[in-house]
Amino acid sequence: MKRVVSGLAALLVLIALGAGWYVYSKQPTRQGTVELANLQGSVTVRYDDRGVPHIRAENEADLYRALGYVHAQDRLFQMEIMRRLAQGELAEVLGAKLLDTDKLFRTLRIRERAATYAAQMDRQSPHWKALQAYLDGINQYQDNHASPMEFDVLGIPKRPFTAEDTISIAGYLAYSFAAAFRTEPLLTYVRDQLGSDYLEVFDLDWKAKGDLGLTAGDWQDLDAIARLSEQALADNGLPQFEGSNAWAISGNRTKSGKPLLAGDPHIRFSVPSVWYEAHLSAPGFELYGYHNALVPVAFLGHNKAFGWSLTMFQNDDLDLIAEKVNPDNPNQVWYRGQWVDMTSSEQHIAVKGQAPVTLTLRRSPHGPIINDVLGANAGKTPIAMWWAFLDTENPILDGFYQLNRADTLAKARTAAAKVHAPGLNIVWANAKGDIGWWAAAQLPIRPAGANAGFILDGSTPQADKLGFYPFSANPQEENPARGYVVSANAQPVSPTGMQIPGYYNLADRGQQLNAQLSDNQVKWDLDNSQALQLGTTTAYGPRLLAPLLPVLREVVKDPSELKLVEQLATWKGDYPVESIPATVFNQLLYDLTDAAFRPKLGDDMFKTLITTRVIDAALPRLAAAADSPWWNGQRTETVKRAWDKSLAHLKTTFGDDPTQWQWGKAHTLTHGHPLGIKKPLDQIVNVGPFASPGSHEVPNNLSAIIGPAPWPVTYGPSTRRLVDFADAAHALTINPVGQSGVPFDKHYADQAETYIEGGYEQAHFDEEEVQANTRGTLKLLPARPPQQP
Repeated sequence: MKRVVSGLAALLVLIALGAGWYVYSKQPTRQGTVELANLQGSVTVRYDDRGVPHIRAENEADLYRALGYVHAQDRLFQMEIMRRLAQGELAEVLGAKLLDTDKLFRTLRIRERAATYAAQMDRQSPHWKALQAYLDGINQYQDNHASPMEFDVLGIPKRPFTAEDTISIAGYLAYSFAAAFRTEPLLTYVRDQLGSDYLEVFDLDWKAKGDLGLTAGDWQDLDAIARLSEQALADNGLPQFEGSNAWAISGNRTKSGKPLLAGDPHIRFSVPSVWYEAHLSAPGFELYGYHNALVPVAFLGHNKAFGWSLTMFQNDDLDLIAEKVNPDNPNQVWYRGQWVDMTSSEQHIAVKGQAPVTLTLRRSPHGPIINDVLGANAGKTPIAMWWAFLDTENPILDGFYQLNRADTLAKARTAAAKVHAPGLNIVWANAKGDIGWWAAAQLPIRPAGANAGFILDGSTPQADKLGFYPFSANPQEENPARGYVVSANAQPVSPTGMQIPGYYNLADRGQQLNAQLSDNQVKWDLDNSQALQLGTTTAYGPRLLAPLLPVLREVVKDPSELKLVEQLATWKGDYPVESIPATVFNQLLYDLTDAAFRPKLGDDMFKTLITTRVIDAALPRLAAAADSPWWNGQRTETVKRAWDKSLAHLKTTFGDDPTQWQWGKAHTLTHGHPLGIKKPLDQIVNVGPFASPGSHEVPNNLSAIIGPAPWPVTYGPSTRRLVDFADAAHALTINPVGQSGVPFDKHYADQAETYIEGGYEQAHFDEEEVQANTRGTLKLLPARPPQQP
């Protein structure tokens, strides 16, 4: 028995040692010396207390090659999974459950556009050379190190990363803005199946029914595609761009006398987080930047001279078009007065554990046919997609390469003009005193009368594009007299007064920021700017409740329930974790939405509705319109049923005592890893849950979908940045999780608690502080030539 016990103990020790060695072999190396081919000189990489690399090289090629190497150390799996998502190759490693997602992304034609784009790039341009050096650094790391743990779990083979992969990810980012996939079918269904009166809550005026000839099967197709486009992003633990705040304040409005820049792009939470911070330094160039997977240029950044942040423009750069099919030839559609053939091609999708699947893709003169994603089950009406990403030159890498070096308004403006898709608001400031904002996108000229909010009729000129407006017509401001610029995804105004179709966010968040920034009695600094970024209040909740409170006071009889009604009446629309009215309001919001919209739309269309931005603006209009057809003549009764249902649900979920219904119990953030959808891996790779302040469309936009409690947070500030150009070397920053994407690494989740508590970290910039906070130094040296025998 003793021998058996001893043997088991020895076996357990060996297993533990093996597991420990396995985990250790996957960790990043942040200390020592590494030889790297193609380097012209040595590169020093100093890692600070958060795991951020500070890279110093003697030339740009070495700088970007080193960036690729260290980025791969921390984020190789993220790079791999992102390129597979964008190119429709997830089923090869994740199995048949991802087949529909792969079909969707193949249908979007991102991989073909990426191949064409990469082939046309100028091989002598600085941004191409930077990209090639960066990719070389990634590939050298991959070739010479153990695969990440996720590669082993999923059986992912190694293969080189290419320029096409980088462009494909840019396509994925552009697609993640594409609210049209969810919104246009929904609004067209309301118009054509319910009638124009039902459009008023969406602030749309349409006097006649549409006549696209769509059948019940076509509507089912469109709704299936809408839900797939949402699930493809939501279910895979991958970032999706959603909103954002950014502002720049002139020196005459700050305590320091220099401009102050603030930004917090709102992106779906994931592990690893979307941004990879890196401090780059070479002769003539220095930048503290925030990089996306497989992208060498920083999408956010600053140095002592200038800096910028981004928000999503939310312009509508994607149209869905219903084609008219020749009854005698199903391969022809009516286009500009004649029947025109559609082209077709086949693609083969590798699927783990089974034979490859063949997907036939068609294209009309308007663009790819998106319902081909459904295969043989698709309805009879081909729905084409026109998308700016496929139809514009879009020199976005060149634009951001220049923006990384843009120390004047003129340079920043020139760089912004090169961003065609996705649409981005670039908010910029410099130490000389300038501030600026440009809505960067190539905006299409649509025919008069064409309403891009609906599916367009491909047999008419409505679906045509007449060219693009010049960049000077885009919304923009430079050094305005009021002393600040602010961008929060609300609909901007063009200097020409032209309408810019889009799926914009509520005005409330921007109005809340603007109300505070416009106060001339306030002098701004890093402290009060933090408070502004972390704000959890807007007027949205009270604005929506105001017309409903008289109804609630009329129908609610129970004294304890009336007490909750009066708490709502005095609620300021704020979302601290201890709030009870916030919990009651959000449950009531869902039950009102469910009671009013689901009976008319049906289950599937209703599920699509609550994923769109149009519902946010529709609900206050619905609450204020007692005669809206969505109430079906029973507004009072509907409000009463929603109230009763809300309280019943909250009691079932959190107990009978309303004092226990705190917002932080109902509203929590878990950072999900792609492997975390499987138990028990979720306990290893996911981070959280954390009780979360904030909510949907408040400045601290920790957002959850409209639904019944509890509310898991889906997206929010992907970083919070504050730069005062009187002391830009002491800018503030935070990562929602950690710098590293390697499980068990000390920087995998070391910022998660600081983030949710509203804390900030300093971005080390000055040499003395970089040196003082260095925790490991990695020297990259030119590889020695092989010795001759």
